[in-house]
Amino acid sequence: MAVFTEVSPAQAQALLDHLRLGQLSSLRGIGAGIENTNYFVDCTGDDGHLHRYVLTLFERLTAEQLPFYLRLMQHLAQRGVPVPEPHADAAGDILFQVAGKPAAIVDRLHGGHQMAPDAFHCQQVGATLAQMHLAGRDFPLKQPNLRGLAWWREVAPQLLPFLDEAQASLLRSELAYQEQLAASADYAHLRAELSGPIHADLFRDNVMFEPGEGPGRERLTGFFDFYFAGCDTWLFDLAVCLNDWCIDLSDGRLIEERAAVFVAAYESVRPLSGAEHRLLPALLRAAALRFWLSRLFDLHLPREASLLKAHDPRHFERVLRARIDRPWHALHDGVAE
Repeated sequence: MAVFTEVSPAQAQALLDHLRLGQLSSLRGIGAGIENTNYFVDCTGDDGHLHRYVLTLFERLTAEQLPFYLRLMQHLAQRGVPVPEPHADAAGDILFQVAGKPAAIVDRLHGGHQMAPDAFHCQQVGATLAQMHLAGRDFPLKQPNLRGLAWWREVAPQLLPFLDEAQASLLRSELAYQEQLAASADYAHLRAELSGPIHADLFRDNVMFEPGEGPGRERLTGFFDFYFAGCDTWLFDLAVCLNDWCIDLSDGRLIEERAAVFVAAYESVRPLSGAEHRLLPALLRAAALRFWLSRLFDLHLPREASLLKAHDPRHFERVLRARIDRPWHALHDGVAE
């Protein structure tokens, strides 16, 4: 759990009063996340019922950057995508100050995480991801993926001194490979025609499910934690998901049957282009590199927090090596064109 900034009940109540949401009954730090300060906020509304929200204080993102994330969530929610909608005040503002930090309060999704997903969960996530991409096409704000290639170039030299010879060689060679990919005509086509706002961090712990009809038939209730979102290729977003939802966590191996189901569900809403099919193996490598770098960064160059445990970077090192050793082509592995 990361709590970088302590919030008092009085400070939380002041924001609830401003938004006319009710009387605070519970304020509890959330036991997940390493980028922002998050609290569960329960309150009693004017209707006498309990209402549940999430309060986020932004530790790295600036007040200039934040409208992109918050307005994107608002845009998606208003188009029927299941995401937490930020609460606005009477003037329509959705970004506030709490304990000296930019802050927002959003609806809390129902249900819980599914950390051992099966094909049924992957079907729902894949289809909803495609729905989200299509719904974001007319979102007017622009912001690059702040953990994209430019960031990889910046942090790689800072991280090399912490790596052994084999790891340093892997990092250098993969970064060169991704630079070459970014200069290709196929990738330029993706950037120009098949891109838009993406979540960029849609792991198992950023999706909620609740019990549905029949045993094991959980229903997806929403995506959350959009604070790594940015404008990038939709294929990169899909690759991030495949590298988490469809792998053996012990060794990073892609579970190809589950990945095929995920991609088929995505394509039932938004079919992939030929260029996307050609570049999927390379983007799976790119997504693995991105999270290997960020986990190395959080481990070796951390910030102070009340409670902070960095994720193990060796996991995504294994994922990256697995994607290099066994490239996966969806069309050749059971997904119909």
